[in-house]
Amino acid sequence: MKPALLAALAAALLCSPAAAGSRLVEPQLHLESSAGGRRVALTLDACSGATDTRILSTLVENAIPATIFVTARWLKRNPDAVRLLLAHPDLFELENHGARHVPAVDEAVHIYGIAAAGSPQAVAAEVEGGASGMTALGLDKPRWFRGATAKYTPSAIAEIRRMGYRVAGYSVNADEGALLGAATVEKRVAAARDGDVIIAHINQPTRQAGAGLVKGLLRLKADGATFVRLADVAETGTDGTAEP
Repeated sequence: MKPALLAALAAALLCSPAAAGSRLVEPQLHLESSAGGRRVALTLDACSGATDTRILSTLVENAIPATIFVTARWLKRNPDAVRLLLAHPDLFELENHGARHVPAVDEAVHIYGIAAAGSPQAVAAEVEGGASGMTALGLDKPRWFRGATAKYTPSAIAEIRRMGYRVAGYSVNADEGALLGAATVEKRVAAARDGDVIIAHINQPTRQAGAGLVKGLLRLKADGATFVRLADVAETGTDGTAEP
């Protein structure tokens, strides 16, 4: 192949969505080690749609605390669930999952078929729109942000941090966007180790993943695990995401 053609091909690849996507990071988050026992944090994404009452009722009935990442869209569509969450401030910490569930990526890419924000200004609008949706309902201003797909560019992470938010990664992906079967989700959750931060979804009541999450959480509890919210303990995050 001629040198000029090679150069043109290389330039095209560097500017392509696939090349841009290769720079995405998916940050990890771990809790500070506990003094004995097994301590884990359950984080649940409420992206849009409905509420999985199987999960929510299990958390309330078994006094399992969780950090719930809510979008402004989900808050509007689920007032009954929001009231239940607010009725248990000892259990639930509500944090920011964005305005419209748009990936907080400042490049024009698609992630899992979802168009990213595409610019620094659009990332900021997604983050602040989520926070405004929370405070408009009288909720506390969030301290944490987790974007749709939990993938970011390093520059987007830096911008979100400048806005005053910590960015919530995770260490155990329980349900792969609520797409996994119940048995697989149960196994992944039950195997969580001390310091793990679990991510799962609470907005897909018709999928099997929710039933598996419930079983996995109850197994963890029966095995003596302690559940905490992100507000309760110190954490360490990769990619510059979680320093206070």
